[in-house]
Amino acid sequence: MTSPAPAAVPRLKSLYRERVVPSMMERFGWKNPFQTPRLQKIVLNVGVKEARDNVQALDQVKQDMAAITGQAPQVRRAKKSISNFKLRQGMPIGVRATLRGDRMFEFLDRLVATALPRVRDFRGLSPKGFDGMGNYNLGLKEQLIFAEIQEEKSPVIRGMNITIVTNAGKDEVGLELLTMMGLPFRKAGRK
Repeated sequence: MTSPAPAAVPRLKSLYRERVVPSMMERFGWKNPFQTPRLQKIVLNVGVKEARDNVQALDQVKQDMAAITGQAPQVRRAKKSISNFKLRQGMPIGVRATLRGDRMFEFLDRLVATALPRVRDFRGLSPKGFDGMGNYNLGLKEQLIFAEIQEEKSPVIRGMNITIVTNAGKDEVGLELLTMMGLPFRKAGRK
């Protein structure tokens, strides 16, 4: 019996190991490679406000999210009732997918290399999206920037929130990590 062929290492993961870790160790004066921050997970969220009236809208969003992430998303339900929004506890209100490991690196690579350049009037990501602990939040206005989405099959344009969770601890270290990973941040002073 032959052993299975080893799986290919994602391009961004090998870049992290070979270039980012030594570079950050030198820049911050760390002695141990385990001191360097790393990506822990990427979380994608899409809100579907018309899901309470139209279940097919939720099904289409689930298909789009599965195509983008490569895994089945989780349906998120309302935790409590809010009468002003005509929302009852337990109603579906969105979908979420959490990416870890190789899928996380492959998604980030596709986001940087193919999706972000397709954003209209893109001038770089805002460095103000950090939360104080080195995690970055990014809002996209449409899901059609991903090559996996077919415009004919998903006629409604939906936004999504992408959260990149790191163990950096500080925004400056997180910014340095994500910049070295290839995220195109805007320079200070430009809008």
